[in-house]
Amino acid sequence: MSDINVKKNTQRDITHSDTKNVAYCNKAAGSGRRSAIRIMGSLIGLVKPLIHIMLAAIILGTLGYLCAIFLTILAGQVIVHGLLTGVAGMIVPVDNMWLVFTPVKTIITVMIIIAVLRGILHYMEQYCNHFIAFKLLAIIRHKVFAALRKLCPAKLDGRDKGNLISIITTDIELLEVFYAHTISPIAIAALTSIIMVIFIGRYHWLAGVLALAAYLMVGVAIPMWNGRRGSRKGMEFRTSFGELNSFVLDSLRGLDETIQYGQGEKRKEQMSERSKNLAGMQESLSKMEGSQRSFTNMVILLAAFGMLALTIWLYSKGEMGFEGILTCTIAMMGSFGPVVALSSLSNNLNQTLASGERVLSLLEETPLVEEIPGDVETAKISDTKIFKDETEEHSNNQDVDSEVGVDYAFAGATVENVTFAYEEETILDNYSLKLEPGKITGIHGASGSGKSTLLKLLMRFWDVQAGSVSVDGTDVRKIPTKHLRDMESYVTQETHLFHDSIANNIAIAKQGASREEIMEAAKKASIHDFIMTLPKGYDTEVGELGDTLSGGEKQRVAICRALINDPDLVLADEPTGNLDSKSGKIVIDALTQINREFKKTIVMVTHDPQMASYCSRIILLKDGLILDTLKRGESQEAFYQEIIGRMAEL
Repeated sequence: MSDINVKKNTQRDITHSDTKNVAYCNKAAGSGRRSAIRIMGSLIGLVKPLIHIMLAAIILGTLGYLCAIFLTILAGQVIVHGLLTGVAGMIVPVDNMWLVFTPVKTIITVMIIIAVLRGILHYMEQYCNHFIAFKLLAIIRHKVFAALRKLCPAKLDGRDKGNLISIITTDIELLEVFYAHTISPIAIAALTSIIMVIFIGRYHWLAGVLALAAYLMVGVAIPMWNGRRGSRKGMEFRTSFGELNSFVLDSLRGLDETIQYGQGEKRKEQMSERSKNLAGMQESLSKMEGSQRSFTNMVILLAAFGMLALTIWLYSKGEMGFEGILTCTIAMMGSFGPVVALSSLSNNLNQTLASGERVLSLLEETPLVEEIPGDVETAKISDTKIFKDETEEHSNNQDVDSEVGVDYAFAGATVENVTFAYEEETILDNYSLKLEPGKITGIHGASGSGKSTLLKLLMRFWDVQAGSVSVDGTDVRKIPTKHLRDMESYVTQETHLFHDSIANNIAIAKQGASREEIMEAAKKASIHDFIMTLPKGYDTEVGELGDTLSGGEKQRVAICRALINDPDLVLADEPTGNLDSKSGKIVIDALTQINREFKKTIVMVTHDPQMASYCSRIILLKDGLILDTLKRGESQEAFYQEIIGRMAEL
C-alpha cells in the first residue's frame, strides 16, 4: 500500500466549486465572449434541417411587406388621378406618370386584393417562423440535456444550479426571439430594401441613393451601434438573472433552517437587494431601448423630409415629374417597416444573443471524461471470453459452454499507483488498493483523505492523472461506459427522489424495467413488504424530493436502484450517515444480505463502527497513510470493539 496525501475535504470542495463558478461567471459576463456575428452564425447553423421552411418565410414576408408598401403607393396614385381630373382645383402634367391611364376603380380593386393578401402573407410568414422557432427550441433542449449528461458529474460538480436552470428554461426560451423574429426579418429587410431602392431609383438615381442610405442607417448602423453599447449589459443581466434563480432555489431548499435560526428578514433583504440590482439593469436596458427608438424615428422623419426636398428640387430642375415627388415621398415614408423591425430587434437582441452565448458555451463544453462507446452485450461476451481464455490456461479439464465460454465470475477491482487531483490540489498520491470479489470492504478515515474520491474513480466519474483503476480485470478507461454502469452501482449519502411513483423512482436506473424486476430489486433491498403496505403499493407517489418517505426508506429505494441492474460491484458512500440507529440497522442488514445471498462485492465508506463491524475488512486512513487493515475474525463483537478502539486513534 502507498501513501495518500490527505487534504481537508471541506476546503477542497469549496475551492473546487468556487473556482468553477468564478470561471463560469467570468465567461458569462463577457470575458473572452465571441462576437455577435459569430453567435448569430452558430445559431443560424442549427436551422439547416428546416432551411426550406425558412426560405418560404422569407419569400412570404417580403411579399407581405411589398403589399403593405404598395398599398400606400397605389393610394398616392388615386390622389394623382384626382389631380389629373382637376378635383383639387389644379391640373398637373401627365408626362412620365405611372398608371396614368389605369382607371381609379381598377386601382382600388387592386388595393383591396393587396390588403387581403397582406394579412394572409403575414400570417403564413409568422406561422413558418414560429414553427421553425419552436421546433428548434425542442432540438436545442435535447442537445442541452445531452450535453449535461456528458458533462456530468465531473464538469457540473459545484456548478451553480440556478444558472443551469436559467439556461435550460429562460435562455432557451429567449432564442425564440432570434429564430422567429430575427433571421427571416434580416433577409426580408434586405430583399425589400433592394426592391424599393430599384423602384425609387427608376424615378431618379439620386432618390435611389438617398433611400439606400436611409435603409442602411436604420437597418444596419443603428442596430450595430445599439448592439455594441448594450451587449455587455445584456450578458450581465442574464447572468444576474441566473444568480437570482440560484438564490431563490437555495432559499427554498433551506427554508426550514432559515425559519429555525430566525434569518427570514435577512434573507428577505438579500433577495430584495438582488431584485433591485436586477431591476436597475433592466431600467438601464430600457433607457437604451428608448434612446434607440427616438433616434430611429428621427432618422425616418429626416429621410422622409429629405426625399421630399430632393424630389422637389429635381422637379424644379425638370428631371422629375410631379408624380415622382408624390410617389417617391410616399414610398420612402411607407417602406421603413422591415428595417425598423431590425432596428427594434437590437433591443431584445442584446439579451437574446447573451442567452445564445450561454447556451452555445454549454453545448461546446468538452467533458472531462469521454464516454467509451460500445454494445453492452458485446462487452459482456467479450469479458466472458477473456475469462474463458484465462481459465483454460489454468485448467484444461473444465467444461466450457459453446456460446459464451464458462460461467461468469466477477474478478473484483484494483487501484494501482493512482494519483488524482482536483485542479492543482492532489487528493490521492500513488495510492493502491485491491478489492476482493464477494467481500464487503469498509473504508474509514479523516475527512479529506480521498474516500469518496476513490469511489468516484471506480465509477469513472473522473479519470486518474497517473496509475490505473481496473474493474473485473480491465482498466475502466477501456470498458464501454454503459457496460461499466451495468457492472457497478453507486449509493450516495443523500438520495434524490423524483416527484413520481416509487416504481418509476426505482426503474430510473434501468430503462424499460418490468414490474417483476422492480419488485425483485425491492425484495433484495428489504423494502418490498413496506411498499406493499402503502395505499397504492408501487404506484404510490413519493412527493417532491421524496418528502413522504423517511431517510431509511429513501436509502432503501436507493439500494433498489443500485440492484435493479444486478451489478457485480456496489459502492456505498456513507449510506447510513444521515439515519438514526434503527434506520441505519435496516440499511446495514439489507447490504449484508445482498452480499451473503447474492455474493455481491460491496465497498462502503463509513464513520459508523456498527456498520464497519459487518465488513470483511476495514481500511483505516490517517495523515496520508494507511494506518492499518483490520480483518474480521469469528467474533463480530470483538471486531466491533477493535474498530471502536482504532477509530478513536484517528
